[in-house]
Amino acid sequence: MKRRLMGGVCLVGAALGGFVQAETITLRNGPVLEAPILRAFDDRVIVDLGFDLVSIPRAAILDIREAPDPGPTKTTVRESDHLYSTADLPASTVKKLAKRFGEGVALVSTPLGRGSGFFISRDGHLITNFHVIEGETKITLTVFRQVGREFTRQRIERVTILATNPFLDLALLKAELPDGYTPVVTYLDVDDDLRDGDPVFAIGNPLGLERTVSEGIVSRRNRVEAGIVYIQTTTQINPGNSGGPLFNIRGEVVGVTNMKLLGAEGLGFAIPMRYVLDFLRNRDAFTYNSESSEAGYRYLQPPARIERGAPTVLKASDR
Repeated sequence: MKRRLMGGVCLVGAALGGFVQAETITLRNGPVLEAPILRAFDDRVIVDLGFDLVSIPRAAILDIREAPDPGPTKTTVRESDHLYSTADLPASTVKKLAKRFGEGVALVSTPLGRGSGFFISRDGHLITNFHVIEGETKITLTVFRQVGREFTRQRIERVTILATNPFLDLALLKAELPDGYTPVVTYLDVDDDLRDGDPVFAIGNPLGLERTVSEGIVSRRNRVEAGIVYIQTTTQINPGNSGGPLFNIRGEVVGVTNMKLLGAEGLGFAIPMRYVLDFLRNRDAFTYNSESSEAGYRYLQPPARIERGAPTVLKASDR
C-alpha cells in the first residue's frame, strides 16, 4: 500500500524479504543513500531503509554503485571433523556469490557422461551425485580458475571414490590436487532453515555448458519422492547439473541438485543438506569398496514368477 509521496519518492509499507547488501545510490537532487536494493525494475528500484521501503523512480537516480564485497577475509569459518566447513555469511547478490564460489564447482567427467561437483575441503574432497559416477572408476575433474585477468580450465586426472550412497544418490570424491592449486571451498548450511519462497541459485554444467548460473526460488522445501524428501525449486536443472550445489542467498550450500521432471519447466529437485551431513558424518559406513554390491553397480532383480502355485521342483520333492 502506498503511504505518502516525498520528492518523487514513493514509500511502500509492505515488507519484502531480500538482500541486506547495501548499495550507494546518488539522487539527481543531491542526496546519497546507503541501502540495499530489494528489486530493480526498468522504471524504478525498491530500496530497504530498515524502517520502511522506498520506491525510487529511475529518472530521479543519478548513479548506483555496488558496495564492496566483504570477501572471505571477514567470514568466520568453522571446520568440522567431517571434512566440511560452515561460515557466518551475509546475504548478498547472486552475481557476487557466483563470483566468490563459482570456482568451487567442478565439472565431473566419466567415459559415459558428465555432471557437476563442489569442493568441501581444501584437501580436494568434493560432493557429487552417485548416478554421475555410477559403474565408473575412471573419473576426471575440470576446474575453472581465475588467474589475474584470465580464466583458465585445468584438468585433474587422479580422482578417488571415497564413499557412496546409492539410495540417497550421493558420492564423496577426493581429487589429487596439482601443485600450487587450492580449491575454493563451499560452505554447507547446517541450520536447515530453508522455507518455501526463499531465493536460491545453482551453479553447474548443464548439457556441457560450463559454469552456468541459474536462479529461482524454493517451490517446496519437503517434496517426497520414493521415500526421500527433496527440495523442489524453480531453478533450472538440466542433465549436467547433477551433483552441483544449490545455494541460498548467503552463499551456503543448501542442497545437491540431482533431477528434474522431463517435459516440464521449473520443476527441479535437490537433495537437502541434512542428508549430505549425515552421509559425511557416517562416511565410514559408506566407504567405497570395488568388490561390494554397493560399489556402484546395479544388479538386476530376479524375474517374477508367471505361474501361481508351488514351483515344479517343490512339487516333485513332496512325492
